[in-house]
Amino acid sequence: MAITSAIVLFAVIWFMTLFIVLPLRLRTQGDAGEIVPGTHAGAPADFKPKRIARLVTLIAVPLWLLVVGVILSGVISVRDLDVMHRMHAPAAGETDG
Repeated sequence: MAITSAIVLFAVIWFMTLFIVLPLRLRTQGDAGEIVPGTHAGAPADFKPKRIARLVTLIAVPLWLLVVGVILSGVISVRDLDVMHRMHAPAAGETDG
């Protein structure tokens, strides 16, 4: 796995985790009863981006390490994901990597 692939994989996992974590324990301005004029009642009341980013990173790093470990170990390869059997069989002496 190239360094660029590892960085892109981490970014994808980090943002997927972010979108899962964002709505958890969300307290809106409507729930708090303190709606700032000009904003929607569904806007977050006490949004703390540093706390959210720290939490997402703490969740994303072990997930990323797990995925990278599986990829580098070869437990799952691209051929395992080929359910339509469209990839040709490797020739003699050719590696599967």
